[in-house]
Amino acid sequence: MTKVEQRKSMLEEVLGGLNDPQKSLPSKYFYDERGSKLFDEITQLEEYYPTRTERKILKQNVESIGQYLGEKVVLIEPGSGSSDKTRILLENLSNVSAYVPIDISGEYLFNVANELQNEFPEIKIEPLQADYTRSFELLEVMPDGRRVVFFPGSTVGNFERDTVDRFLNVVADIASQTGAFLIGVDLKKDRQVLLDAYNDSKGITAAFNKNILRHINRILASDFSLSRFDHEAVWNEEEGRIEMYLICNEAHEVAINGTTIAFEEGERIHTENSHKYTLDEFSEIVSPWFEVKKVWTDENNWFSLQYLEPK
Repeated sequence: MTKVEQRKSMLEEVLGGLNDPQKSLPSKYFYDERGSKLFDEITQLEEYYPTRTERKILKQNVESIGQYLGEKVVLIEPGSGSSDKTRILLENLSNVSAYVPIDISGEYLFNVANELQNEFPEIKIEPLQADYTRSFELLEVMPDGRRVVFFPGSTVGNFERDTVDRFLNVVADIASQTGAFLIGVDLKKDRQVLLDAYNDSKGITAAFNKNILRHINRILASDFSLSRFDHEAVWNEEEGRIEMYLICNEAHEVAINGTTIAFEEGERIHTENSHKYTLDEFSEIVSPWFEVKKVWTDENNWFSLQYLEPK
């Protein structure tokens, strides 16, 4: 997709979401270069358990993980970001012959890919800029080997159910019948642990949430004022998810490419969901495409890394 096409798609999605009765913005637009760096900061926060817990699971079980992945592995990572957790696999597994990071943020993606190629000269690094939540073309010449889709961080929890289904279709196509899927899944736990993780005391999550407006301003030449919005994250018990919002703290209007959007004081923009699952719930969700073959968890059962194979 060209930059012109990306801008058109972004404009359609932004205006579509902001004209709904419950205003919303697609969470993928958190992730320009600044947003990706802010998320990296979030992962280092004391309150934010998912990253350190998943890293611990990876490190403690990397030998077992390698045995499940098989030989001559082509590791494919949608939404690769900084590829931080992937480094654990690249450093410890001799059976990974190639790595294909996929991300919507092109500049950040290619910078990380260059760093990785220097760190791991024996592994073929082939970055691909794409929106992995939609159908996209793989590299014209994919590295040879067993395709294993790696999707850490429980990003799957950010998807609505129809997007989960669409994403699993994409993953199944990439992996094909001979491949596999290695995915991080956040588990249900104490409500306060969840709330603290998305309302950190340093305000990094708030800055990350507001960055979606900064990103839209930059690409679409809109005039969102970040100071007119406040961050909020709440737990929805019925839906089993954290919901993030930007709350308008004063009535005003925003211009976006010639369209005016009015905001009332107290009105909320829904920016992200983060669903949490039980192991049985997640197994049921993926069952049309994959069978869960192995689950690794931490001592608190807060987080899981799951190895799936196509049916």
